[in-house]
Amino acid sequence: MNKPSIYGLTFDQLVLWLQEKGFKKSRALLVWDYLYRKRVHAFADMTDLKADCLACLEEHWVIGTLTQHTRQESADGTNKFLFKLQDGNLIETVLMRHKFGLSVCVTTQVGCNIGCSFCASGLLAKSRDLSAAEIVEQIMRVQFMLDEAGAGDRVSHIVVMGIGEPFDNFENMTNFIRIVKDQKGLDLAARHITVSTSGLAKKIKEFADSDLKVNLAISLHAPNNALRSRIMKINNAIPIETLMEAIEYYLMRTKRRVTIEYILLKDVNDQREHALELAGLIGHISQLANVNLIPYNPVDEHSQYQRTDREVVRAFYDTLKKQGISVSVRLEHGTDIDAACGQLRSKQIKKSAAEENVVAG
Repeated sequence: MNKPSIYGLTFDQLVLWLQEKGFKKSRALLVWDYLYRKRVHAFADMTDLKADCLACLEEHWVIGTLTQHTRQESADGTNKFLFKLQDGNLIETVLMRHKFGLSVCVTTQVGCNIGCSFCASGLLAKSRDLSAAEIVEQIMRVQFMLDEAGAGDRVSHIVVMGIGEPFDNFENMTNFIRIVKDQKGLDLAARHITVSTSGLAKKIKEFADSDLKVNLAISLHAPNNALRSRIMKINNAIPIETLMEAIEYYLMRTKRRVTIEYILLKDVNDQREHALELAGLIGHISQLANVNLIPYNPVDEHSQYQRTDREVVRAFYDTLKKQGISVSVRLEHGTDIDAACGQLRSKQIKKSAAEENVVAG
């Protein structure tokens, strides 16, 4: 039986586990420092720990379970990783270089069941949730690469926007946030962490009550129920009215701004009337909301959608601005390396299947 990864423990959980094994809290502080400040690869590298504590750790835990399957680097410096899990499943993680720092987009599930009609992630159904350890290790693997480069670079921002619906893996996702935020370790600032959801209303409220103080992004992509249900099947179960009520609760409880994500699909949701309807939908929360317009990344399997022309993007932006809506256009990264979320994984799985068929034939 495989031993679990120690990256899945919050600091409080590590303290409790060590105390149950007869060790003092100070041992937990030392282990935590080795994991996230010194960033060791093996328990044997924790040279200040006594032999009995080291032996106990090695008996019950491992440091990490992911292996790098593929890495692609874009002309703009974006790195896209395909990691293999212990069970053989593949997940994607992306490192993006911004003027404000280094941002990592993490995955929370193997596959996705939300079924957005424009998204490569949903091409392969969800098979399981990732553990907190598997989410944390995505950050650690990227940081290891940066450490090896020797430039002193550090992951400064996290977006939970990779494969899967984060709020459908709520406990593991929130434990991940607690681990990477911990000031004794990676010490990622809460304001530098953003979680995106397709709109699980009950979990948005639970998130508001969690006091994690990180940023929230809502994948809206349409200003009315008819259009949203057409492109996002989740809207059939959680219509816009229910979603907006949850967003309003979040804003009331946290007083934090929310980002409204809106992928522009040519001749589908990108016309002036759509912009006006969107402004009307969110106008009452405009002081605490920003619309992020996202150029569509074409996916072979979703050939019914095309990229909105640049002048139409500008017109949509201008219409929202004139209605008093805070709006931005997402800067694209890695467009030359399968930039659409889930695209690299999907292509790799198809390639493996094709190779197996050739061998079988």
